[in-house]
Amino acid sequence: MTSHPRPTTTLSADEARRIALRAQGFLGAPNRRGGVRGVLRHLGAVQLDTISVLARSHELIPYARLGAVGRTAVDQAYWTPGTDGAPHAFEYWSHAACILPVEEWPHFAFRRRAYRARPHWNHDLPDGTYDQVIKQLRTEGPLTATDLGGAKKTSEWWDWSGTKVAVERALMYGEVVCTERRGWKRVYDLAERAIPDALLHDELDDAECVRRLVRLAGQSLGVGTRADIADYHRLRGDQVDAVITDSGLVPVTVEGWGKPAWADPTALETVPRGRHRTTLLSPFDSLVWERARTERIFGFTHRLEAYTPKPKRVYGYFAMPVLAGGRLVGRVDPAREDRTLVAKQVTLDGPKAVPAVAQALVEAASWVDCTDVRVERVAAPELRAPLARELALALA
Repeated sequence: MTSHPRPTTTLSADEARRIALRAQGFLGAPNRRGGVRGVLRHLGAVQLDTISVLARSHELIPYARLGAVGRTAVDQAYWTPGTDGAPHAFEYWSHAACILPVEEWPHFAFRRRAYRARPHWNHDLPDGTYDQVIKQLRTEGPLTATDLGGAKKTSEWWDWSGTKVAVERALMYGEVVCTERRGWKRVYDLAERAIPDALLHDELDDAECVRRLVRLAGQSLGVGTRADIADYHRLRGDQVDAVITDSGLVPVTVEGWGKPAWADPTALETVPRGRHRTTLLSPFDSLVWERARTERIFGFTHRLEAYTPKPKRVYGYFAMPVLAGGRLVGRVDPAREDRTLVAKQVTLDGPKAVPAVAQALVEAASWVDCTDVRVERVAAPELRAPLARELALALA
C-alpha cells in the first residue's frame, strides 16, 4: 500500500530496520521473475569470496532472498551472455571483489582512472609482460590465467607469476574485463570485445560516477549513515560528501543512531510490510557485511573468524547469522559430510530462536542436497534437546 510522503524526516529505529530489510530483499514477497539477475541489479553488487563451506558466497546471496534456486542456475545467471552475446555482469572492485551489473561499467571509470594513476604496486611487473598479455588475449582470448601461462610462480597463494600480475593490472585499468568464471577461475577478455560499445565508450567524470554509486548505495541500503553509504562501494567519505546533496537521497534522522543519515525517497513512501525470510546468511551478505551497521540496526555483533586462530574463535570458522522475523536470532557454523549438513556450532538468541534456526538448517540442507542435519555443539546446552526435537520434526 502506498501512502503520502512522510511529513517528517524522523524514523524510529524499527522503521529504519524494516526499510533496510525491504531494500535488501528480505521483507515482502521476493521478485522471483527477476531471479538471480534481478537480485544482482537490486543489490548493485554481490561479493565474491574463495571460502566454500555450505556454498560460495555469491551463491548464498540469491539463495537467502529467493530460496532454493539451483546452484548451477546461479552461476549461469551471472555469467551466461544474453542472446545478443552481451554479458549481464562483470567482476570488479566495489565493496571488495564483486559481481556487478554490466550497465554499471561506466560508473566505475573513476576507479579505473585512479588505478592507472597509482604510483606503486605490491607486485613487480616484468618488462614487456603487460603488452604480451594484451596481445595474447587479442589473438586467442578469452583466456584464464592458466591459459595465459600460469597464475603462480610457486605454490604460495601470493606468489603471482608475471603474467598474472599483468592481467590483473589490466583488469584494474579496465583494458581487460572478467565477464565469466569457469569453476573458480576468472576468464579474461579485452574490454573492447566484451563490453557493449554503448557502455564501453560512456566515460563519465569522477563526480558523475560517484554520484551514481552513492545513489545506488542509498537505494540498496534503504537508509544509511554517511559511513554506511561510503562502505557499500568502498568510496571515501569526502567523495560521498561532495555529491550527497545532489545524489537524490534525502536526509533523515533515525532515533538512536546518533549520526545523520540519508534515505532513498522511494523507501519512505511505502509502509514496509510483508513476509519475512528465515534463512542463513553469508558473512559477506550486503545485509551484514558492515559490522558497525549490523550492530546499529540489529544489536548483533558479528565478525568472520575464518582468519582467526582456531583457539581464539568464539562462533566458528564460517559462522552464518540466522535471519528470522526481521531479526538476527543466532549463528550456525556449517560443514558438510557426504549428504549430512553438520552444524559444528550453533549459537541461539534464547529459546524462541530454536524453531527458526531449525527451519533455516533444514532448508539449507535441502538446497545443497543433504538429507540429514547433525548438530555437534550448542553454545547453550539446555537448548540442544529442543533444537534436536525441532530438527526431527522438520526432517520427518
